[in-house]
Order: sequence, then structure tokens, then C-alpha cells
Amino acid sequence: MSTVFPEDSVGLVVPQTARFDEPLALACGRSLASYELVYETYGTLNASASNAVLICHALSGHHHAAGYHAATDRKPGWWDSCIGPGKPIDTNRFFVVSLNNLGGCNGSTGPSSINPATGKPYGADFPVLTVEDWVHSQVRLADRLGIQQWAAVVGGSLGGMQALQWTISYPERVRHCVDIASAPKLSAQNIAFNEVARQAILTDPEFHGGSFQDQGVIPKRGLMLARMVGHITYLSDDSMGEKFGRELKSDKLNYDFHSVEFQVESYLRYQGEEFSGRFDANTYLLMTKALDYFDPAAAHGGDLAATLAHVKADYCIMSFTTDWRFSPARSREIVNALMAARKNVCYLEIDSPYGHDAFLIPTRRYMQGFANYMNRIAI
Repeated sequence: MSTVFPEDSVGLVVPQTARFDEPLALACGRSLASYELVYETYGTLNASASNAVLICHALSGHHHAAGYHAATDRKPGWWDSCIGPGKPIDTNRFFVVSLNNLGGCNGSTGPSSINPATGKPYGADFPVLTVEDWVHSQVRLADRLGIQQWAAVVGGSLGGMQALQWTISYPERVRHCVDIASAPKLSAQNIAFNEVARQAILTDPEFHGGSFQDQGVIPKRGLMLARMVGHITYLSDDSMGEKFGRELKSDKLNYDFHSVEFQVESYLRYQGEEFSGRFDANTYLLMTKALDYFDPAAAHGGDLAATLAHVKADYCIMSFTTDWRFSPARSREIVNALMAARKNVCYLEIDSPYGHDAFLIPTRRYMQGFANYMNRIAI
């Protein structure tokens, strides 16, 4: 008996692996002699390879953006609401590529991979990466797939930073950039949140300087705390209040410091527990550092318009009213710089109660605006 998937689903998908043996020079001064990228594709590449769309993931994302890996999967890919037949990124029109970034922990070469020089996991010896490094690695994947120019590069949060960097580093290879809930650089407050999360991991006794795999352990407590801190910043006060309020798990207080008494406490601990079982601590450190380091305007003394003067793409910038981690004001900085550089840009600020997580939630106005822009892209 065959499994019946939703009509707007891409159905069963199989991850693929691309290996690259040409050394990749990195911004930190080191290089990787070889590396692998895991990716998925949805839809069909047309004869002229003009309908390809690249999906760039956020901090804890990966290559599995849409469809199902098995008939028994309860959940589809992380952006299934936006990718598929008739959805904003319509696989009846587009050939979609979604990858796990270099340094990730979902199959691409990263800290948990074996270092060929030692025969042991890289651990903390894996080089620090930047958004620009990721884009350079992704260019090689595009070449491997026969894609000389993306119809669009699309991403939310850290994925939006990659989309923007693509247009800066390879202006001839991107026709459209869809940058959602992102920023041209992190604020001091954002860097501070990332540092708190890193310290939670670095000070966990089970971290062992990043060589925890050699010890047969994981810094579970540190990862849990890092995820709990991060998750708070992804939600808005209104959405947390609506979802949990001050609701208790039972009808009495325990008057201690160990019991889980409020529903919001239970939720955060569950999120931390689940995350610590599937994500690599060294990857978390790498991803947050890449966020911190992203500042393309630094090459022009902080002048983002000057940085964008040579870009060729058209842009769609979207933000959400209650997103305080990457506020609309940060998206407007990108819009204003693009306008100053006399580039084509449209901007949609969406009224949503869901905070930073809103870019993952298929609210009506968001889906309409997203689809309207993607439908304008000529292929």
C-alpha cells in the first residue's frame, strides 16, 4: 500500500552528498583540503538551468527543508509550508536546492566529522567559519549541479545573511534575493545573547575543550541552556503569554528550585532536551560565531550602500513586527542601503505575533507576499 502525501507536498526525498577535493581557503587563514555537503533537491531543473532556487538555512537548520524522508515521518522538512507544488516556492516552476552548511552536524563536513589528518573527530580543531566561507563552498555545489545563475537565493535569519552575501560576493550569479527576518550585522545585544549561549556550552564539564566525542560524552546541560536562551529570543512576549501565560502544571506550588512548576518552564526544558540530543555543541559555537562576524559593510567603512553598489540582483526584504531579535528596523537598514545604491527592492513588514519564529509560520499575509514576489520571477 503506497503512502498518500498531501497534494502540495514534494513527497519522499532522498538526501545527496557532494564531495569536493579542491582545498577551500577560509577567512580565518586556514583551509579545508576536502569537504562534503549534504543537500536535497525538489522539482526539476529546466533545460537552460534558469529556474534554480537556493535555500539557505538558519542556525539550527539543515538540508531537509521540504517533503519526507520516510513514509512514517510525522513531520516534513523545516520549511515545508513554503516549498512545494502551489506554495510560495512552487516546485512546479522552480528547481529547489537546500543544503546543510559546511560545519553543520547533519551530514556535511563539520566538527563531528573525522579529521583525515588525525583519524579522530575534528572537535574544537574544526576551523572557525564565516558566512562568506559558506557562500564560497556553496558556489562549488552550484557548479557541480550545472547552475551558473540562481533564479533566487532565499533565506531567513542567518539564511538571509547568506542570501545577501551571495549577491555581494557573486553578483552575476543571483537574479533575485529574498532576505527574511535578517540583518546587515548583529547588534551588541544579539552578540551578547550568543556569548551567553556559548559560555553555557564552554563551561559545561562534559565539553572537554571541544573533544567530548573522544570521551564518549556530550555537554548536554550546556547545549540545553544555550537552546533555552536562544528559544526565548525567538518568541515574542505576546506569543509566550498567549501560549503559556502563568499557567501552572499542577494546582499547587512546591516552594523549591528544582521542580518544573510553570508550563513555560516545561516547554523550555523540553526544547533544550530535544535539541541537546540532535545538535553538535561545536557546530553551535561555529554557527553563532558566523552570526557575530557577519558585517559585509565593514569592507567599506560601515557604508552598506557602498558595499551594495555593484550588486545585480533584485531584492525582496521581509520582516515581522514582533521580531525583536532581528527587528524590522534592521531589515529597513538593508532596504535603505539598497535604495541609496539605486537597486530594485521591495519591502514587506508583516504584522505577526510570533516574534522571530514568524518566518517559519505560514500566516496568510506572509504567504501571500512571499508567493506574489516569487511568481514575478521569470524563468
